[in-house]
Amino acid sequence: MRIAVSGSIATDHLMTFPGRFADQLVADQLHTVSLSFLVDSLDVRRGGVAANICFGMGRLGARPILVGAAGEDFDEYRAWLDRHGVDTESVRISTTAHTARFVCTTDADHNQIGSFYTGAMSEARQIELQAVAERAGGLDLVCIGADDPEAMIRHTEECRTRGIPFAADFSQQIARMDGDDIRVLTEGATYLFTNEYEKGLVESKTGWSDAEILARVGTRVTTLGAKGVRIDREGEEPIVVGTPEEEAKVDPTGVGDAFRAGFLTGLAWGVSLERAAQVGCMLATLVIETLGTQEYELRRGHFMERFTKAYGDDAAGEVRTHLA
Repeated sequence: MRIAVSGSIATDHLMTFPGRFADQLVADQLHTVSLSFLVDSLDVRRGGVAANICFGMGRLGARPILVGAAGEDFDEYRAWLDRHGVDTESVRISTTAHTARFVCTTDADHNQIGSFYTGAMSEARQIELQAVAERAGGLDLVCIGADDPEAMIRHTEECRTRGIPFAADFSQQIARMDGDDIRVLTEGATYLFTNEYEKGLVESKTGWSDAEILARVGTRVTTLGAKGVRIDREGEEPIVVGTPEEEAKVDPTGVGDAFRAGFLTGLAWGVSLERAAQVGCMLATLVIETLGTQEYELRRGHFMERFTKAYGDDAAGEVRTHLA
């Protein structure tokens, strides 16, 4: 099963300031703020929704196709993804803009001052999925993740026109989209991914009820944080999958991307929706235990040991035959 994942490709520059931002602000001078913070640390991490999902799929042994736009500074990141089983040949390289970048400083109270540079991501709207499909020998599913909004709409409409099944995954972009855009991105989706809060936001912005959305999509997948995930289909009993026990809770960044990576890999393996969700929850647990979205280790024996403990021998036996 050939799965393409479209969405953002970015690098995160994360800095730590040992003091408190509030102590540096003068109440009657806020209209002329000019501040510079001497930071103690700088972490540069690979990120971006599509890249995170593809990395996880590659680690599980799938061969996902990354679809997005990056700058000429993408070479090192590309090599990293290539080494971890990701097909990066469909990434558009901008000749004028850098790869999207998030720069953030966090103070001692965990307050943050950050900026997001869109950069090359704005060129994702120029990518045609038909060219990706021709190079790959066809596409069985396209996961349309958070990206340049025009690119998300173009990819969705192209999937409909060409009859390519697609998964709608608005995530961070849902906040800036209006009801019309969300309806366009949702209608006819084979899978609709949201977290619990986004689920309510989709219903509020579109004016559609839960039942009306289920009538318009094949499968609705709602992540529930520590409670796991719920899968709904029209006329079917819901499937609820819990999360494995965590060894630590280090950093939640990228957990949703990891779930999607595991779930999509399960679909590529041809296992049931329940089993795919279990794989997603297991991978998400590894990410929450790690600092960074692509810094976790996936050792087959360790993964299967914890998967068996969480979901039982029968589930583990089925997954073990597929796991690289």
